[in-house]
Amino acid sequence: MAGEDQLRHRFTAESVGRALDVLGERWTLLILRESFFGVRRYAQFARNLGIPRPTLSTRLKQLVELGVLDRVVYATEPDRHEYRLTAAGKDIFPALVILMRWGDDHLATPEGPPLVLRHHPCGEPVAPRLVCRHCSEEITTANVTPEPGPGYREG
Repeated sequence: MAGEDQLRHRFTAESVGRALDVLGERWTLLILRESFFGVRRYAQFARNLGIPRPTLSTRLKQLVELGVLDRVVYATEPDRHEYRLTAAGKDIFPALVILMRWGDDHLATPEGPPLVLRHHPCGEPVAPRLVCRHCSEEITTANVTPEPGPGYREG
């Protein structure tokens, strides 16, 4: 059993560790949250987040370099830029929604969640869950097993 636990930890550390290298800083996730809800301009990020400007500049630059955001000119003379989610950036949305749900379930104030996402097709508040794309069964710690994938390397 100890070998299985080590293998499980190794998989988690590799994939999750790489993702956290990109996304694991608090301000980064908050910048992405704002991006998902339509914020694109530097001043809007600064105002909405109350983030120190040097920190905001650094994080935006990193997200552009990593291909999570694109920096796009929206006005000239002088050039003014906005930040738009790339396909890779948009793919982070489900993870952020799951983090939001976890926070609402386990850290909410007595008043309830500060923000509710409404699902347009059915009109109901979102109640996200992780499901298998093949069978639509919910994914839990009890019904998955880690195994070596194509990128697995010994050592």
